[in-house]
Amino acid sequence: MIFAMVSLSMYYPHYFIQYGDFKYSKLILPLLQVIMFGMGGEFSLKEMQLVLKTPKAIGVGVICHYTIMPLIGFTIATVFDFPKEIAAGIILIGCCPSGLASNVMSYLARANLALSIAVTAVSTLLAPLLTPLLMRLLANKLVEVHFWDMAWDTTKVVLIPIFAGLLFHMVLRGKIKWLDKIMPLISMIGIAVVIVIITAAGRDSLLKVGPLLVLAVLIHNVLGYIMGYWSSRLLGFKEKDCRTISLEVGMQNAGLASGLALLMGVIASIGLASAVFGPMMNITGSSLATWWHGRVPEEEGSSK
Repeated sequence: MIFAMVSLSMYYPHYFIQYGDFKYSKLILPLLQVIMFGMGGEFSLKEMQLVLKTPKAIGVGVICHYTIMPLIGFTIATVFDFPKEIAAGIILIGCCPSGLASNVMSYLARANLALSIAVTAVSTLLAPLLTPLLMRLLANKLVEVHFWDMAWDTTKVVLIPIFAGLLFHMVLRGKIKWLDKIMPLISMIGIAVVIVIITAAGRDSLLKVGPLLVLAVLIHNVLGYIMGYWSSRLLGFKEKDCRTISLEVGMQNAGLASGLALLMGVIASIGLASAVFGPMMNITGSSLATWWHGRVPEEEGSSK
């Protein structure tokens, strides 16, 4: 669905930029907040309790995520010599928290789903601090990064909707069944719409650097999987945990990167990397998860 819509937005961008005086880019923030609300609605106190029970694995997952991906992004942006704003977009996607899709991929990959949910939760809750801090350190020479402005923007897009969703979960979960069922669908459509709007807005820039940007994003994504897996492997974690950390490191919250690019006022350039990264990580992530699904983790095989 995403590829079909992205193709349409590349060929007919004017349909996805604005209608009359209304610019579709104004929809991005509300859609992201709805997606984050849905994420908060899926959390419960069980996930929070898990953080206290397995702090080492979660800590390693979060630390790997916020060191490996930003540094890979910075290296790629430097080596490929992209225009400054596009390079900053690559670094931005590396500085964002884990992507929501990593939980689904962990389930398919026979990984540790509970650990995946916990790492996604903690990395997302830390985003208002770590994302602007890392951008300030790594990308400030490329574009002007205002730490407190970005911290507040991330809080508006991430923390407030998540806590609202968590409150909804605690108070009304199960009482409005139709809303429980429709929220995942709304989130999925929301992600697709965000990617389409960004692709249309940045079409001209994408045509100029498209193939090279796709290659850069692919390298960024795949190196995240590899380094996440072997970092946890070298630290002595079980196969299921290594698979989880690999997916948590390699998959980013491309929607958040898009929202921050919009709030920075440069959605058509800084937002390009996230528009490419979103579809890319779902292809590579599902491919990796399918490959792992056919290979039973050592600890599962030995227990049977």
